[in-house]
Amino acid sequence: MTQFTIAVLPGDGIGPEVTAEAMRALRAAGELFGHTFSLTEYPMGARAYREHGEPFPEVTRDAVSAADAVFLGAVGDPGMDKAPRRHRPEAGLLALRKLLRAYANLRPVAVHPALAHASPLRPERLAGVDVLIVRELTGGIYYGEPRWKSATEAGNTMRYSAKEIERVARVAFEAASSRRKRVLSVDKANVLEVSQLWRDTVTRVGAEYPDVALEHLYVDFAAMRLVASPASIDVLVTENLFGDILSDEAAVLAGSLGLLPSASLGDGPGLFEPVHGSAPDIAGKGIANPIGAIASAALLLRHGLDLPEAANLIDAAVKAALDAGWRTRDLAQPGERAATSRELGDAVVRLIQATAPVPQPLPA
Repeated sequence: MTQFTIAVLPGDGIGPEVTAEAMRALRAAGELFGHTFSLTEYPMGARAYREHGEPFPEVTRDAVSAADAVFLGAVGDPGMDKAPRRHRPEAGLLALRKLLRAYANLRPVAVHPALAHASPLRPERLAGVDVLIVRELTGGIYYGEPRWKSATEAGNTMRYSAKEIERVARVAFEAASSRRKRVLSVDKANVLEVSQLWRDTVTRVGAEYPDVALEHLYVDFAAMRLVASPASIDVLVTENLFGDILSDEAAVLAGSLGLLPSASLGDGPGLFEPVHGSAPDIAGKGIANPIGAIASAALLLRHGLDLPEAANLIDAAVKAALDAGWRTRDLAQPGERAATSRELGDAVVRLIQATAPVPQPLPA
């Protein structure tokens, strides 16, 4: 029996609700293979600021540094939008990524056939969509210095080193090597010197992977390609700002941000979190979609702890639940009863625990 230490950061808004379901799925899948987990919660985001005076307090810093992996629910609080930057929940998230040295953010986007109705795109355009977005996470304009703001002027610095670009490019090419062997690199090399370095460096790294086809696109055309021909994209790699925007745009393919997981990998413990935000308007109502969080727990098992069998079990249970018609409010069609977060979590756990899973439909 193997025991792993997971630092759990439920965060703000719907974060605690979806985190609870993700951790139940993680326990259920791991225990079937003889693994146990020490799951301890720590404050993060707006909650942490209210309790400790900063969004990423020392107790949480110490815990995530010592953990085998880190799970984050969501951070964000509109009531803090006018607070000093260092006090905002998002500043804590950036500091967390930096501390963990998590430089590569993986965001898989696959379209489940039973949910094609949830996307505004035509079903035939969604057929075969299976995209992996690899976003550089610790460089670029979000971290560049100097940055300033006065009453009449503001500025931010976009900066990358060849080393930073090289390491995230290698993650993309390694991923493509075990997928469809295509990498799409996104930049703005026609106007940005940083993007010119990006393109040169990705091209150089790509030469080490002769079996992987490399294509370069400007970010504006890539944004169009992502909705016009999404099935043509295998692995998309790009810098921090562009990746932030494109990965949220990709949610339109799946039909809901609530479905999408992510993994942030680097030199320290991995960070795993659903793509969606804290959604304060529905927090505490028990209606948030936990699938993105549950799928993030599967990524934690696969990439954070090297337990692919347990990860596959969660993925199969999620697929079976969706096949059987389980839907939360964001996905339910008119006339369908929407499941609560807990009900959907229960369904996934039952399917994980079943020796021969038989999907049970959502009760009327």
